[in-house]
Amino acid sequence: MLTFEDTVGLSDLSEGEVLAIAEHEHTAPIIASGIGSFLMQHHGEQVIGQYILEDLTRAQRHGDYQHQADLVKVLTHFLEEHPIQGHAH
Repeated sequence: MLTFEDTVGLSDLSEGEVLAIAEHEHTAPIIASGIGSFLMQHHGEQVIGQYILEDLTRAQRHGDYQHQADLVKVLTHFLEEHPIQGHAH
C-alpha cells in the first residue's frame, strides 16, 4: 500500500506543492498527488503554478497571512525547480 509520502515522491513535486493542488482542487492530498503527477508528466507546470497562485490570491483576500507566506515559499520553490516557459528564472 502506498502512503501519501510515497505518492509525493512519485509525483516530482514537494509536499507543499501537492497540498496546494489539494487545496485548489478541493480534494484529498493523496488524490492531489496523482493529479500533480499526471500534470507533471504532461507538461502541466503552468497549470500547477496557476493553482498555487490562485491559492495565494485566495489567502490574501481572506487575510490569512501565514498561509500566504507559506504559499509564497511553495510558489518560489516550484518556479525554481520547474521553470515555466516564458518565466524569467
